[in-house]
Amino acid sequence: MEPKLSDYKTEVHNDWCPGCGDFGIVNAIQMALTEMKVPRHKAAIFSGIGCSGKTSHFINVFGIHTLHGRVLTFAQGAKLANPEMTIVVAGGDGDGLGIGAGHFVAAGRRNVDMTYIIFNNAVYGLTKGQASPTLQLGLKTKSLPQPNVNQSVNPIGLAIASGFTFVGRGYSYDVRQLKDLIIAAVKHKGLAFLDVLQPCPTYNDINTRDWFAGLDNIDQMTRKSQPRIYKLEDTGYDPVVHYGSEEEVNEKLTQALVKSNEWDTKIPTGIFYQNELVAPYEQRIADRIPNYLENPPATQPISAGGKPITDISKILDSLEV
Repeated sequence: MEPKLSDYKTEVHNDWCPGCGDFGIVNAIQMALTEMKVPRHKAAIFSGIGCSGKTSHFINVFGIHTLHGRVLTFAQGAKLANPEMTIVVAGGDGDGLGIGAGHFVAAGRRNVDMTYIIFNNAVYGLTKGQASPTLQLGLKTKSLPQPNVNQSVNPIGLAIASGFTFVGRGYSYDVRQLKDLIIAAVKHKGLAFLDVLQPCPTYNDINTRDWFAGLDNIDQMTRKSQPRIYKLEDTGYDPVVHYGSEEEVNEKLTQALVKSNEWDTKIPTGIFYQNELVAPYEQRIADRIPNYLENPPATQPISAGGKPITDISKILDSLEV
């Protein structure tokens, strides 16, 4: 039987604020899983702490609600234990780029085959709107007593520098494009990152829906508003590393970094960088343990009759007390 969109929805009450960008992201994930026909028992959503942390409650696959800043570690462990699983990680900009920044960089080095989606609204929405790592220096949202005193993190640039092999950006109010980006990220062989821009209607009164739509961004010639969001694919931009030469890789990395710095009046969405010529972590393990993919840890028996079957008595006997 063909899966339906409703199959990936739960009956858990959703208490996000009206107008929150989180709704669009969850809808896009559900639409992507439906279109890819991913069996629900072969998919898992891992989430961190924050408003985005509730994502694992609203998608009808295996859901694991983890610790603040540590979601990538749980997700990587699950994927390595069971490589057949489709793993999608959901976290906020504070969760992933603040307390979780170290794990973000470490994950890029490994290139585990899974997808990490950051819900980026530039504030800590769950704890009354403090400045997150992506709020730009000098901006003052409604909850801040003074303008933000810290420089902002560039999520796209950090992902590229850390070694993520798929790096993209979406916008939560463009659900169709975001759905397509999620599908591309999940199908990518390696670690995929999506930075999803979204309004926080409760606490971020600067980067609002109207701001992204460019209602204040007036063209001096036409006197018409100019949307800030544009799609890289509409400009002929090619993010893919085709041959893997050092010259080509450096060229693709450089153009992605340049595009990642565009902001204010023109904000690109789409795929910034993709390189499937880098071996995923699972393949690196298989190169050392030939039967790893055929006999991963999740399929190996560890107990019988409620008792562990691993005999470590020889190890214990060898220890000197």
